[in-house]
Amino acid sequence: MHGSLEPDERVLEPESYNVEMLKGIYETIEKLGWEETDNVVVEVGGTVVSGIHQGENYNKKWATQYGTRKYNKDAFIVIKNLSRTPFESSEPMDRDHKPQHPYEPVKNV
Repeated sequence: MHGSLEPDERVLEPESYNVEMLKGIYETIEKLGWEETDNVVVEVGGTVVSGIHQGENYNKKWATQYGTRKYNKDAFIVIKNLSRTPFESSEPMDRDHKPQHPYEPVKNV
């Protein structure tokens, strides 16, 4: 083992963080006008969960057991502000629907 780790020594120093990435996140949150009291959650997108029950002799190279989560190579992080999510149902149009080009069925020739 190389080096030593004293109890007072920090394992991850602030210099090891990607400062530019964190700065970008904070700048974006500021632009959006989010506040510290907002209900913010971090989720992972770009994942797949197996929805097929496999038998005992399934091919492990091509299939996964039911409920197994895989992270795609292009997975991404989603930061949601649940405090600012509008939960309003859509409303019907306040006028009659009259499209500019009414639907005309294609005639078979």
